[in-house]
Amino acid sequence: MVSEDRQCQVEIEEMTLGPYGVGHLDGKALLVANSAPGDVLQVSVADARRDYSIARLENIISPGPSRRVAPCPFLPRCGGCDWQQIAYSDQAAAKGRLIAAQLGHALGLELDPHNLMVPAPAEFGYRSRLRLKAGNHGALGFFELGSNRFVAVDRCLLAGEEMSFDAAGQLAAALGAHCDEIEIVKAGRRQVLLAYLRARVQPADIKRATEVRAANDVIAGIVLRGGGARAEIGEVSVTVELEPGMQLTAEADAFSQVNQECNRALVASVMEQAAIEPGAVVLDLFCGAGNFSLPAARRGARVLGVDADPVAIGAAQRNAAALELPDARFAAMEAQGMAPFLLKAGYRPQAVILDPPRSGARQLMSTIVRLRAARVLYVSCDVATLARDLRILMQGGYAVSSVKAFDFFPNTHHCEVLALLT
Repeated sequence: MVSEDRQCQVEIEEMTLGPYGVGHLDGKALLVANSAPGDVLQVSVADARRDYSIARLENIISPGPSRRVAPCPFLPRCGGCDWQQIAYSDQAAAKGRLIAAQLGHALGLELDPHNLMVPAPAEFGYRSRLRLKAGNHGALGFFELGSNRFVAVDRCLLAGEEMSFDAAGQLAAALGAHCDEIEIVKAGRRQVLLAYLRARVQPADIKRATEVRAANDVIAGIVLRGGGARAEIGEVSVTVELEPGMQLTAEADAFSQVNQECNRALVASVMEQAAIEPGAVVLDLFCGAGNFSLPAARRGARVLGVDADPVAIGAAQRNAAALELPDARFAAMEAQGMAPFLLKAGYRPQAVILDPPRSGARQLMSTIVRLRAARVLYVSCDVATLARDLRILMQGGYAVSSVKAFDFFPNTHHCEVLALLT
């Protein structure tokens, strides 16, 4: 067994779909953060476990062919980007290999890793929203990898243009220790700030936030959330383009994808693979503000969108009305509660679209099988839970027709995966 604090040399063979590269020592996997494929590293074992060990990088003996100096000055302390030390083209290629290998191992799929991943148009400046931890005296930043140690930053290379850390820091300072996180959301040339509080929103919080907004022209509006309460100050809506000629306007705290260019590519792919014809019945679970529902209704589908967030559902309903899409209907309800109800009611969709959170939708899979839709389109940000849920659909008679991945999150190990089942 590899002992902790032991120093050793290891060659990184491949990345994981996580923050680590993996090598082997004495027949056991050794995981190393801030590494790149092909690196030969001196490391010290920090955490020895039964099946693998986690090691700390001490020295780069020989860099791998894809290693670069991370452009961000806050790395490697900042835990926000865990793959920035890898050249971007190699990041995208590695994600394709890893997704193909994981789904191949779990489900027996034969996927071409070279054509699996759609790279992002830009590796920096792509985020239309950025969530930051709030530290003392208005400091903003991220945690170190694998810890809750705060790393203050005054800028982020991933943030879109015109995102003001100064204004966000002023709001954090005004709210003080009551504020846990601040999210900056682009709203044209201005921004909406979301403050996540540790307890219920109080009148004093609203007063302080109102004063900060009045003093900063860059802030269009502020949303305070905490303890089940929510308060709006100023104009808090943002507008995003889903596809050419279709825009969606929603409150900034309703879920929206952070990478708008990649999202347009994803929406186009979902619409193409759903093969929607006029009059088709489409069920969109975890629909948010209508990212897929509205484009499907635009193509003549009779859409039912379901989401537990009433703010998002309210936005979806308003957008459907503004776009004159009467066949797009929405329900504010947990998907696992709505789907069995629809089954009992004899509802039979031609297509089911679902975009669940990272934890997946295992409880829904048996119900989706029983709905017997001709097509199921599953969008996932976690390959492990995707594989788990697809296995249930395959056991119920579905076959995976295609898998496509979109690099929504360059310089991190994350991405979005779209699987079509028929």
